Amino acid sequence: MSSSLALALVPLFLTAPATPVITPTVITQTFEEPSDADDPAIWVNPRNTERSVVLGTLKEGGLAAFDLNGRTIGVHPAPPAPTPDAKPGRFNNVDVVGNLAFVSDRGRDRIRVFQVDEHGVKDVTNPATKPVFSKTEQEVDKQHTVYGLAAGHLNGKDVVVTSRRNETSIALLQVTENDRQYDTRKVSTLDLPSTFTLPDGRKWTVCGEPGEGPQVEGMVIDERTNTLYAAQEDVGIWRIPLRANGFGKPQLVDKVRGWGAPQKYNPETEECEADGPNPGFGGKWLEADAEGLTIADGVLLASSQGDSRFVAYRTADMKPLKDFRVKDVEHSDGADIVLGKLNLLVVHDGERPNGTGFAFIRF
Repeated sequence: MSSSLALALVPLFLTAPATPVITPTVITQTFEEPSDADDPAIWVNPRNTERSVVLGTLKEGGLAAFDLNGRTIGVHPAPPAPTPDAKPGRFNNVDVVGNLAFVSDRGRDRIRVFQVDEHGVKDVTNPATKPVFSKTEQEVDKQHTVYGLAAGHLNGKDVVVTSRRNETSIALLQVTENDRQYDTRKVSTLDLPSTFTLPDGRKWTVCGEPGEGPQVEGMVIDERTNTLYAAQEDVGIWRIPLRANGFGKPQLVDKVRGWGAPQKYNPETEECEADGPNPGFGGKWLEADAEGLTIADGVLLASSQGDSRFVAYRTADMKPLKDFRVKDVEHSDGADIVLGKLNLLVVHDGERPNGTGFAFIRF
């Protein structure tokens, strides 16, 4: 482990208890309903690193921008509902490429694009941008819409990968620009499985509410190896070769602990419940949901949301290196990390007494 991240974490791992706890440097304000913090991304200021900006989605609350002290610079609102009976905008996930931030608008099934600078964000989305998965505006309101998101630069093109809420589908989009307005064009889709063959030969289907499949949310693109890592919440982490125009064959590289465990849906509680003993076919590190992913210098960090831990993997062989917690951070959805002149890890804090927010760790 020769990366800056590894060097920063190894001393803590060697001297701390089995699961070390890292104390945040700063935390953001707490956001209350209808704002609901979800996913962060870091924009590094090329002229002055200390004036970099952290972005965070707030679902119906829009997109927030913070300085490195965790102070809120501003909040860009999500779009209102286009008609009284329609769903309003709902910003779910965000990622940054260069000076552009890409946001999945779950409410309206669009990818929104923002110009980022040290003062915050400016919406530069083409007003005519169309839904990604829905064929009509009426279908948008069924909310099987864009969900998780990762952005990157591959083969000379800016690309966005987004998943579909309550489905196993993910889509690859290429970014287009016209007169300083940005749009995304879908070029490929991939459907991950919801049914798996267990080591004993039996078939196992992921439990869910009728009509809903095991969705992906946490994703990250490794531009050095042209690879997408995607966290399918009740399944595990997929590694998928990625080109600017399509996906390669997905490989499930780690599973949640409950993978293969029999469950059934209870319509009274609207929850999946155990329907027999866990056969032990799952992984050892991730407690469902498998959530936010971020990567730096060959180390992948994954949120084990079910027990509020983070797991570090060596991407070369997906060997788990260590797990850790962030003090007072519970049920984290998203994370982002940058290394170099700015060494910063930002994680979503999903369960504060009065709401949600983000925590920053400088190292």
